[in-house]
Amino acid sequence: MSLRQLPTAPVRTVSTARRWSMLAASTLAQAAAAVMIHGPAFLIPTLHEREGLSLAEAGLVAAAPTIGVMLTLVAWGWVTDRRGERFVMLTGLGATTLAGIASALTESLPLLVVTLFLAGAAAASTNAASGRVVVGWFPPQRRGLAMGIRQMAQPIGVGVAAISIAVVADGHGIQAALWVPTVACALAALLAAAVVIDPPRPERTAGTPVANPYRQDSFLARIHGVSVLLVVPQFLVWSFALVWLVQERGWSPAAAGSLVAVAQVAGALGRIAVGQLSDMVGSRLRPLRWVALAATVTMALLGLTAALDLAVAVLLVVVATLVTVADNGLAFTAVAERAGPFWSGRALGAQNTAQFLAGSAVPPLAGLAIGELGYAAAFALGALFPLVAAPLVPVREERALS
Repeated sequence: MSLRQLPTAPVRTVSTARRWSMLAASTLAQAAAAVMIHGPAFLIPTLHEREGLSLAEAGLVAAAPTIGVMLTLVAWGWVTDRRGERFVMLTGLGATTLAGIASALTESLPLLVVTLFLAGAAAASTNAASGRVVVGWFPPQRRGLAMGIRQMAQPIGVGVAAISIAVVADGHGIQAALWVPTVACALAALLAAAVVIDPPRPERTAGTPVANPYRQDSFLARIHGVSVLLVVPQFLVWSFALVWLVQERGWSPAAAGSLVAVAQVAGALGRIAVGQLSDMVGSRLRPLRWVALAATVTMALLGLTAALDLAVAVLLVVVATLVTVADNGLAFTAVAERAGPFWSGRALGAQNTAQFLAGSAVPPLAGLAIGELGYAAAFALGALFPLVAAPLVPVREERALS
């Protein structure tokens, strides 16, 4: 069956305006969560220069929320499958706000790590729930575009964090900077409460088990594996582009944060573009393979030009940011469509758990690699992961459904 023939619940039970308003709320929820999850990466310069932490130690602080996300995504997906998207979004965003307040009020480094971990654990709720809102309310022929818009939330959130958290931390300290994601999550919770409705689901006969999609074939497992490989260069660029610009290129934190923010906006637009492309070509996975190949070339060129200290390396950081985030929406949509309405919460949780497991390891390990080998070598090593991922994308299995 084609993407346009995939079984879906009815979607014409709300107005078009309400459907798009829920997409906006889901996007804001994911963006606010991204500021909370990825924002601590932009505390690395302050932690390193003012607090005296090594890059590896500062990277561990930055990884605390992603570790929290990693450990709770499947659980949030399980709750989403049973209690619904609205409940999970409101509960999760509320808890994220409380943990964010705690992190902004503490001056103890160990407590900061703990509160950031809890904030990430709560923010994980938006990954499964807000994605299900989009898949549940939009028909298959519009899901690529809709999910591309929703997935732009992550780079937009990272961009907001780059342009705000780094600057506030540099001028006013770590605690002041942590109010940025906290306020963002509180506002997102209010909007979700105002507009989000649980999407309809097909009728399910009581006592009838739903087939486990993981036992049917290796499709979902391969998508998870590909996404893990592709997240490595993404987190590498996200975590260390700003530090590279400041330390190696002599940029101010404000200027470096502004460039990273612009790159994240470009990445957000790129997600929309590849989502629309997937709707047009009737495939999520062919564009996913194209993105993997583009990421390989871009990261290799970034490593080379950084080693040669060429000015074009700065432009390539922007391109690398755009390319390395473009895959998420494609994989996310493919997982949700294959898993179905009664397994998508858990499948999306597993998808993001695998990504965050890899992502949480990137900052400390890349910090060690940079300390030993330098930024250029670390960027070049990042090209190996999408190179391995490209042939693993199950394009043939998707075509077999046509």
